[in-house]
Amino acid sequence: MNKTLYVSIVSLSLMGLPALSLAAADAPEISTDGMQLVEKDRRGEIYADPGVNWSVYSKIVLDDATVAFRKNWQRDQNRNRAARVSTNDMERIKSDLASLFDEVFIKELQDNGGFEIVQEAGEDVLRISPHIVDLDVYAPDTRSSMNSRSYTDSSGRMTLKLELRDSETGDLIAVASDRRESPYRGYAQWTTSVSNKADARRMLQKWAVGLRERLDEATTSSKMD
Repeated sequence: MNKTLYVSIVSLSLMGLPALSLAAADAPEISTDGMQLVEKDRRGEIYADPGVNWSVYSKIVLDDATVAFRKNWQRDQNRNRAARVSTNDMERIKSDLASLFDEVFIKELQDNGGFEIVQEAGEDVLRISPHIVDLDVYAPDTRSSMNSRSYTDSSGRMTLKLELRDSETGDLIAVASDRRESPYRGYAQWTTSVSNKADARRMLQKWAVGLRERLDEATTSSKMD
């Protein structure tokens, strides 16, 4: 796999956003899947199978994004706010974020990257499986919060995990993880579903652009090898 792609997927072009926390300092050199550690930083790490010819991939199967909140998120929210977060609220937030992910990534990879988005496996098809985990929405706009307001200086944080596979063989080519938080504004602002969605879109857009640019670079590099 092209080293530029390694470095870039793990960073995912979110240089303008502050890091959340340090990645594990003792990340093993070889993963449980036998993948090699290529890069790690305080936001995440990437493992990959070297020697992949990225130029064979002109199409992408983009699996539906899965979304999971951080542990005890609902409990912590309901401990500190009058408008309680219901299980239905959580399912709605996860569904909305997954739909937004598809919208942003399909547009970027297809319209700007020139990759054809398909539904079937093939020898020229790359399968990308996205997982958003540790989602932490600081001030969710629930159905029961119509008459209440929440003010925050950041909308939240989340981690994106990507699995890249050859669609025909199912072979794992690379895995990447990146932990990010929406920018701090430096002042408290009324947080609504609209502002939360806008911040989420900006984070997803930067991830999508980073992936698309580095896939392009890796494809070009493979053709020159």
